[in-house]
Amino acid sequence: MTTGTQLAIPFNRPYHVGREEAYIADALVRGHASGDGEYTRRCAELLERSLGAPVVLLTPSCTAALELAAMTLELGPGDEVVVPAFTFVAAANAVVRCGARPVFCDVRPDTLNLDERILPELVTPATRAVVPTHYAGVGCAMEAITTLAAERSLAVVEDNAHGLFGSHRGKRLGTFGQMAALSFHETKNFTCGEGGALIVNDRSLVDRAVVIRHGGTNRGAFLAGRVDRYTWVDRGSKLVMSDLLAAFLYAQLEARDEIQSRRGVIWERYASGLAAWASSHAVRLPALPQGCEQTYHLFYLLMPNRSSRDRLIAAVGEQAIHAVFHYQPLNSSPFGRSLGGREGQCPVAEDLSQRLVRLPFFTAMTGDEQERVIEAVCAFSP
Repeated sequence: MTTGTQLAIPFNRPYHVGREEAYIADALVRGHASGDGEYTRRCAELLERSLGAPVVLLTPSCTAALELAAMTLELGPGDEVVVPAFTFVAAANAVVRCGARPVFCDVRPDTLNLDERILPELVTPATRAVVPTHYAGVGCAMEAITTLAAERSLAVVEDNAHGLFGSHRGKRLGTFGQMAALSFHETKNFTCGEGGALIVNDRSLVDRAVVIRHGGTNRGAFLAGRVDRYTWVDRGSKLVMSDLLAAFLYAQLEARDEIQSRRGVIWERYASGLAAWASSHAVRLPALPQGCEQTYHLFYLLMPNRSSRDRLIAAVGEQAIHAVFHYQPLNSSPFGRSLGGREGQCPVAEDLSQRLVRLPFFTAMTGDEQERVIEAVCAFSP
């Protein structure tokens, strides 16, 4: 069939559990639409209980959470922070905005996560932190990363945009480092359109993070009744999530088991339905290391080369199926090169970024929609 006779299958379709509108209406009745209202509190408490985390601070985005973490660590000129070359630009931008310099680390060929085996050679006396990304909700080798960080007095800030409620060897992703960032963008498992959160596992950083999040004021202490007025005490920014968005998010977080179950079925159906085709065409499916409890965030294929990747995207596109590639390596990007990155610096990231294709994956995906995708992919010959 052609695109003119089929309904399009998008890469993503936001999922509504059904209680979002009621909670937003309730937030409006309560008369508190700005940040740190009733639903902000509910979301934070739910996340703290579920993750076993001391403090969760809701933010306007994952980018804002990473920037809050960078400011909390007081990063500045002369400091270096190791980030994976294959990740969204937010982590590197958070470092740059503080005047520090990102150092690009290549990724593992199996999980596409920061390669902990390379990390020791990138750490210098100027290194202050490392920001591992749990790609596709599959945990990094956190034991090796946190051990090195402790030996070298480095902070660990997990970019956990893909990994909420995932685990690595029985421990929740986002609870290994001093801090971790979450995303509630519309492409994530749990969404409020745009949103994020900072998990603060190191209690010594909580007070500073709260001050920075409230524009550098001690408003948090004022709201808690510890001071009778608030004033400017540090640098900061407005990094709170509207309670209307938190109301939407709370409905999603309440339904976390339902959402994860649905996504698990979709992921497993892709894995089983594409296994024979992938094996016969030298295509690699996602790797799941031992001890990984993934989040079923996305499903990707690693094609033999860039040409076959581009031709596959075009072929399924002709059938109204929207498949996409993913990150371009930060080290070889125009701005990355201006910060010391170079072509050939991270060969694994540079190679896999040319071969990776992500298939449509969303919580409300029907069996018929997924079968169309599987049939279209299996009809393609690299």
